[in-house]
Amino acid sequence: MLLLPVPSAVAASPIDLTSGFYVNPNSAPATWARNNSGDSRAARIQSSIGAKPIARWFGNDSNIGSTVANYTGAADGQDKLPVLVAYNIPNRDACGGHSGGGAGSAAAYRTWVSSFAAGIGTKPAVVIIEPDALAAYDCLTQAQRTEMAGLLKYATEQFKAKAPNTYAYLDGGNAGWVSPSTIAFRLNEAGVQNVRGFSVNVSNFYTTSQSTSYANSVIGYLGYTTRFVVDTSRNGNGHNGSWCNPPGRRLGVAPQVGGGAEMLLWVKTPGVSDGPCGIAPSTPAGTFNPDLAVRLIDGV
Repeated sequence: MLLLPVPSAVAASPIDLTSGFYVNPNSAPATWARNNSGDSRAARIQSSIGAKPIARWFGNDSNIGSTVANYTGAADGQDKLPVLVAYNIPNRDACGGHSGGGAGSAAAYRTWVSSFAAGIGTKPAVVIIEPDALAAYDCLTQAQRTEMAGLLKYATEQFKAKAPNTYAYLDGGNAGWVSPSTIAFRLNEAGVQNVRGFSVNVSNFYTTSQSTSYANSVIGYLGYTTRFVVDTSRNGNGHNGSWCNPPGRRLGVAPQVGGGAEMLLWVKTPGVSDGPCGIAPSTPAGTFNPDLAVRLIDGV
């Protein structure tokens, strides 16, 4: 019996296959600016946020395969690299709770993430896999942790098998949450070696230097070299001790290749609320708030 070699996680670099990051014309800030052109804040929000390449988050969707195919196809048509976030695992946002939900069962999640990966296919893409899932283990039961680890590993296997020109990153929390040694163990258990690497600081505020230091410590505990990306969308003024719409934060550096990591990305959409808390006490999680956006532009 002839044993064929297992294909590598990446057939080609999606960075090399494209000419820069994709700017989603229908991101929340771009849509708000377009629909509120008479508002004095619209032009600033569009130029500072809406015109930037921001990740698009994908949750529960019975047509996820075609939704992802259409989105990555639009980017591919412009020779641009889209950044996507897979965010639908059962017991999602177990600690914060404001973005709870996810697939209704393990089986439903496996179907969803398999279709997600197939929707990308051979098109170039970057995918962040399930922000906060591994870092939030302490808010789960042992049975839930075991299930989540298995589902994350399945997700990494699907992207490896079905999306060969995708750089996928399993989320590794942030510099102020879980110790590097602990998150390294969880990343290994969840199949990080199947994908390009891991992400840090998604939807958080730690500086790029703090985040890269944390990520490099994680790599030290992994015991092998891998890559990482940093969410810089709101880290311009660093972390002030709060994660939920804190005041005085600022936009970070624009998305780029390099910068101390494999890529610096805007994974969180600036101006989208973390939940009904902080300086947006009546704005639900996932909802765009122009006042939040302007405060991030001004750093107040």
